[in-house]
Amino acid sequence: METLSPSASRPRILIADDHAIFAETLRAYLTKTFAVVGTVADGRSMVVEAVRLRPEIVLADVSMPLLNGIDAACRIQEQAPNVKFVFLTMHDDPNLAAAASSLGNVGFMLKSSGGRELLEAIEQVLQGRSYLTPKLRAADWVEAKARARQFSRDLTKRQRDILQMLAEGRPMKEIASILNRSIKTVEFHKYHIMHAFNVKSNADLVLFALELGLVEVDPGLKRETMADQHVS
Repeated sequence: METLSPSASRPRILIADDHAIFAETLRAYLTKTFAVVGTVADGRSMVVEAVRLRPEIVLADVSMPLLNGIDAACRIQEQAPNVKFVFLTMHDDPNLAAAASSLGNVGFMLKSSGGRELLEAIEQVLQGRSYLTPKLRAADWVEAKARARQFSRDLTKRQRDILQMLAEGRPMKEIASILNRSIKTVEFHKYHIMHAFNVKSNADLVLFALELGLVEVDPGLKRETMADQHVS
């Protein structure tokens, strides 16, 4: 985690994104208007630093290692309810936008959006209003809100943590160490998830995590896969 010198006269922003170049570009752009107090590269660090630094805004990637941005924001709200959020994602998925909206007045925009829109989203959220990128139809967002509860209801917090890290390909021992639990406990939760949701294999676990928005497909990898299939 990199902490920067804050400015008392400007709103303070914490950037959370696991793509280093993108995070550095955001920092360089936003420091013209705001006080960027730090950058983090995973959801768990986002929780720790947001609670420690208490910025006005956390600018968070939806998909990050160890803990996704929306779940991380939920945990921050429990300890620092005044912190506000603007979420960024590569995917124009109204279900993710609806899940984010369950946190209250937040911003939700695409990484393909421009800098002016980002400033507008931050300003709207700072003023206590929600912001939804025009690239997502409002009708889709409203309709998806009816399904938003499922994003967090079906799995416990611990199960969501374990499912995300399993989908990221992390071994049981590493997950147990991160969560400070025994390997048997992690194995128990994995078995419970597979049994309760009729998940038959590790590949199905990854698909389940994708459906819940806990992880996302790398667009570059997807394009390469499609190109390979076309060649073959």
